[in-house]
Amino acid sequence: MNRRIRDTRWLPVLLLLLLLAPTPTAYAQSPAPAAAATTTTVGRVEAVAFESKLVGKALPYNVVLPADYAQTAARTRYPVLYLLHGLGGSAGDWVSARTRLAEYAAQYRLIIVVPEGRDGWYTDSATVPTDKFETYFVEELLPDVQRRFRAIETREGRAVAGLSMGGYGALKFGLKHPQKFVFAASMSGALAAPSWKPEDPLPAFVKPSVVRVFGPADSPTRPANDIFKLARELTPERVAALPFFYLDCGADDFLIRSNREMSALLLERKIPHEYRQLPGNHNWPYWDAQVREVLELTVRRLAAPASPSN
Repeated sequence: MNRRIRDTRWLPVLLLLLLLAPTPTAYAQSPAPAAAATTTTVGRVEAVAFESKLVGKALPYNVVLPADYAQTAARTRYPVLYLLHGLGGSAGDWVSARTRLAEYAAQYRLIIVVPEGRDGWYTDSATVPTDKFETYFVEELLPDVQRRFRAIETREGRAVAGLSMGGYGALKFGLKHPQKFVFAASMSGALAAPSWKPEDPLPAFVKPSVVRVFGPADSPTRPANDIFKLARELTPERVAALPFFYLDCGADDFLIRSNREMSALLLERKIPHEYRQLPGNHNWPYWDAQVREVLELTVRRLAAPASPSN
């Protein structure tokens, strides 16, 4: 096995064969050139250290800026998508290794804001007076983004989307604050959360946040934030003022039933929307795939970047 090659005439031939022979690692590394090519086009991600006076806590958020943001005129304003995280997540989820959001976003002239929602269901809590995660979002976060970044200031340039808890929050913001958003999208939305009770067969980590945010069964916070109730009670005038809604859910997701029911209710109330039921489950591979669809749909609905004429 360790014999030396004494006839050196064959060394050049052997070396050439070794260089040409395919190896497993060569196949594993074959995508590397493409990955290197994309690094120059990935949108710039900025972390913003934000302190909420309403919540009384640091609620930092991340921003994915368009690839041309630094090169465009100082007066050019961009549309904004607020992308909400799920229960147990944070503002870092969408910009982590779990998804290639910045890479997907690089082809669009769109600002993406990923706020911190903790486990607050994007709702003003029934039991913790300072946990005002809906009011903070509308009254503090949106104005802060407008001040710091060149964002379009009108409804036509603003959308909201999210996964799971964030999907619920996005549709709720669209229903309760239609003057703020022209498009609202949910991926695997936990749409029936305000009606969940501690005795329901829920994952153990979900129950404490539901009780803390929505309160006991008779709490007024529950019906006030029940998006099924909100949709049923809309007047025709309010329906006409709503953003366009999009929702999708994996066929194997434990939340599929409430998503089907929401789509049926929107159809009954003649509320413009699109519903997609797709292969998949309640996990990051599904959301990483679907966020690409949401980005494309968002850009179609929002106003294009613009520079004021005066």
